[in-house]
Amino acid sequence: MTLNVYLSGEIHTDWRNQIIESCREQKLDIAFTSANTDHESSDAAGDVLGPEENGFWRDHKSAKVNAIRTKTLIEKSDVAIIRFGDKYKQWNAAFDAGYCAALGKPYITLHAEEIIHPLKEVDAAAMAWATTTDQVVEILKYVVNDL
Repeated sequence: MTLNVYLSGEIHTDWRNQIIESCREQKLDIAFTSANTDHESSDAAGDVLGPEENGFWRDHKSAKVNAIRTKTLIEKSDVAIIRFGDKYKQWNAAFDAGYCAALGKPYITLHAEEIIHPLKEVDAAAMAWATTTDQVVEILKYVVNDL
């Protein structure tokens, strides 16, 4: 059985590729999906619905179009990995974690120790908190090998 893993959060480092490549090297039966990681096209996702003079409404439309993808992929996933980076505030990742929690969807948080306090509620609902991509891969390996 293929494990479906949704990768959410920080888009400025290669953490997704690290996890995907390590799982492939270990021949783990895992399919990965993700939110749109191209910042520019994500911001423009709603532009197809017509131009907006006010930035709020452009962001509003794009957020809704992006949510079609995000909600669909989270709902189809077996587990989500939610990555929080140090440099930017990933409000969308926090929202994804909350959505997973509301659905009863297991998720793993991935972040440094320095941001434990602001993420305490997000971590409290997570099934695990990891600080490295290697830890995430080991958890996924454990799950896949028991399927």
